[in-house]
Amino acid sequence: MIRKIKGTYDVLPEEINKWHNLETVMRNVATLFNFQEIRTPIFEASELFHRSVGETTDIVKKETYDFLDRGKRLNTLRPEGTASVVRSVIENKLYTEENLPLKLYYYGPMFRYERPQKGRQRQFHQFGAEIIGTNSPLSDVEIINFAATFLEALKIDKIKIRINTLGDKESKDNYRVALNEYLDKHIHKLCSDCNRRYKENPLRVLDCKVDKDSETLKNAPKPLDYLSDRAKMHFDQVLASLDQMKLNYVIDSNLVRGLDYYTHTVFEIESDLETLGAQATLVGGGRYNNLYSSLDGPDLPAMGFAFGVERLLLALEAIDSDTKKQPLHCYFINLGNPLETDALKIINDLRHGGLVVDYDFLNKSLKAQFKQADRLNARYYLIYGDEEAKKQVINVKDSETKEQVEVKLDELYQYLYNCLTNKSCSKSCDGCEGC
Repeated sequence: MIRKIKGTYDVLPEEINKWHNLETVMRNVATLFNFQEIRTPIFEASELFHRSVGETTDIVKKETYDFLDRGKRLNTLRPEGTASVVRSVIENKLYTEENLPLKLYYYGPMFRYERPQKGRQRQFHQFGAEIIGTNSPLSDVEIINFAATFLEALKIDKIKIRINTLGDKESKDNYRVALNEYLDKHIHKLCSDCNRRYKENPLRVLDCKVDKDSETLKNAPKPLDYLSDRAKMHFDQVLASLDQMKLNYVIDSNLVRGLDYYTHTVFEIESDLETLGAQATLVGGGRYNNLYSSLDGPDLPAMGFAFGVERLLLALEAIDSDTKKQPLHCYFINLGNPLETDALKIINDLRHGGLVVDYDFLNKSLKAQFKQADRLNARYYLIYGDEEAKKQVINVKDSETKEQVEVKLDELYQYLYNCLTNKSCSKSCDGCEGC
């Protein structure tokens, strides 16, 4: 038997409604904030991720799925969404002045070769958003507020916003010098990955998951102490706006995020829900002002976030979220051969009217059809046979009240619609003429 590849999973029918509910909330909140969806290819030229995410990051060095196509071109399954959005904006010239700022969101599968664990697989899904073409601190706040509002809409309210700033280029350069001098004396106390990162990109050391609680990293220089006046003003305006919106946050001076392209504001939102375990972060993001120009595009500042959808689904397990199955309005029960009556036309007309209707394909007995209707949680049973066809009526049984009435076929849709929308209906009449 062929089995699924390690680090992937099947979303089964009994689970899919959780995904649909989350996706509906995602798109509704995006609409409230006036973001438009963009969809990009699942694989891109490998150079895109090497140049954007960073050659020295663990993602590029250890986790990307790279392959040669039949034209001997090196391609990569996308490990994150931002780089593809940047490539698309540049290639399609979406950055014309009248379009800016662009407010885009994306949703889809990403791929990283890492150790599978709860809520983290090798194929996973990201929901992300980007504001492109403005350096305003208000766009930082808009992105953070969008992320927090999305969690609120999912009824995940036990959240904490952690925020920091890396500053502008001048700030980062000054900080990198100070950090290098400090790590020169202390790097031997840290893990082997930190020793490698120190030589390639010292800021990566601060993102270490192994030594994150070590005294060495706790006592390391902080980006906040090396901000230029301009960078400090930007960050102060972000914090003031968050205060005005009454968004609770804490300044985390060790927060740097995991990708090389970040500048200025970086943030994460975490929850203490027990289903998340030790990895409590639900969303992360930040500003990346130099990424577009580094990929041969115009000088466009930008700010964004990305959610791991599987992590969100874990969080939703701990709260009372709406995961009801799709309702089945009616189950059509055949007393004869549906091919010899107008049963299929009746079913099709109801579906075209927006009702969810199912029926038997296997010529089951009447008892078995009722059992199937119960299993599918149908609200109404539509009972139809040769006698009903002659009289142009149908028997409608309410599965909740157990009442059964005979309804004229040409009044069936209106009868069901009225009942399902709680409009007045005379169930005692012949053929529901009171509807």
